[in-house]
Amino acid sequence: MELLERLTIIPDRAQQVVVLTGAGISAESGVPIFRGTGSMWEDPLARRLAARAGPPWNTKATWEFYEWRRALVARCEPNTAHRTLVAMESYFTNFCLITQNVDGLHRRAGSKNLLELHGNMWQGRCPSDGALVDLPDTPLSSLPPYHSCGTALRPHVVQFGEPIDPTILSESLKASMRADLFFVIGTSGVVAPARDLPLLALNKGAKVIEINREETVLTPHVTVSIRGKAAEILPRLWNELLEKAGVRDAPKPY
Repeated sequence: MELLERLTIIPDRAQQVVVLTGAGISAESGVPIFRGTGSMWEDPLARRLAARAGPPWNTKATWEFYEWRRALVARCEPNTAHRTLVAMESYFTNFCLITQNVDGLHRRAGSKNLLELHGNMWQGRCPSDGALVDLPDTPLSSLPPYHSCGTALRPHVVQFGEPIDPTILSESLKASMRADLFFVIGTSGVVAPARDLPLLALNKGAKVIEINREETVLTPHVTVSIRGKAAEILPRLWNELLEKAGVRDAPKPY
């Protein structure tokens, strides 16, 4: 409550609330991070499979790598931080969740107003017409999978050097510029353009709260930075916000 008093945050349902999540929130569910200690690259199999994957990204070799990744994620479940964000979405009238993650855990938790900057590994995309195809949770029956038009699908994941979908990026920028309250959760803040979103919100007058287990490049700039696990901190912070607002009927993440 002292933190909320210092930030002068009054949780009004009409506030524009934006959340940016990165690998850290999913790591708490057991999803291997993409870089650094504990990343999937510590597994020799991951390195071998990734070395064979490549353009045009709708090859058997590419899908073998993504099937390996999908099998890892399939064993993971959304954690309390994911579920708290669902509760927040159902409370605030204007809520937008932006994620850098491609694991689909936010969708599985129940998030609806969701912008997936880097795509989703549980979808395939047709290189011919851009159509998205939802993929089964079970192993694919053919590698690569095919669209109904007969074209081999590619994973709906933004690869290094590829542009983010301009519509997704535009909506993310607009939401960030309108934000009254902006949460940055589990992201290192080094990957563009995601790293620019909280700074854009700050420049427009938003209060930015960072939740991360360690200091990041964003830490010196945000309104406040809280150290620890998102699955522990975010539910507590959400309950304190509700208590301060005197709300007793808001959805709980439990």
